[in-house]
Amino acid sequence: MPPMPSVLVVEDDQFVRSALIRHLTEAGHTVRSVGTALEALREVAHFRFDMVILDLGLPDLDGSEALKMLRGITDVPVIVATARDDETEIVRLLNDGADDYLTKPFSVEHLSARMAAVLRRARATAEPGAASPRVLRVGGLAIDPLRRQAELDGRRLDLTRREFDLLTFLAARPGVVVPRKELLAEVWQQSYGDDQTIDVHLSWLRRKLGETAARPRYLHTLRGVGVKLEPPL
Repeated sequence: MPPMPSVLVVEDDQFVRSALIRHLTEAGHTVRSVGTALEALREVAHFRFDMVILDLGLPDLDGSEALKMLRGITDVPVIVATARDDETEIVRLLNDGADDYLTKPFSVEHLSARMAAVLRRARATAEPGAASPRVLRVGGLAIDPLRRQAELDGRRLDLTRREFDLLTFLAARPGVVVPRKELLAEVWQQSYGDDQTIDVHLSWLRRKLGETAARPRYLHTLRGVGVKLEPPL
């Protein structure tokens, strides 16, 4: 039986922090916790974690800045916890490298489901001995799933982990309309969720592909049906 994942909890509210530690420990996780961004950076520099739960309301440094600094030294999956549900804020966090987010207040069951989904994806990415997938090509897009690199017309695309996974999933099915429920199940590893999660990532992908929802080139949304990726006409 594989060891349970190790988790770093970054939360300055002692009550919330204690509740998270208790829940995660009871679930079998190895847990370390800190209350500031600088302590979090020291922890990830000295210890190996499978997951970081990062609160944004930290006393010493804005959580989004802490996220950027974390991404500068580690690729560990990060779930951010925020009291703000503004779409612009959520988009910025995902673009800065968050793997997922939770809006406070949230239940421990919701946290567990999100953690399980993110960890499944991280394990699948790092699975040793997997067959080398071919480079996917759709129009001027070239996507290498093994190296986790994507290019558009020879120019490297700077994608977050989830943006890359979404683009790869759609590119493996060019011209096929993929239902949103299937995207949630296969890309997010969730049997439920809201459309905003998908829309946020599609919005950022479109921007990086040089298109908009009003004037799509590669990504096409069929309202009430799903999403497809196909080469431009």
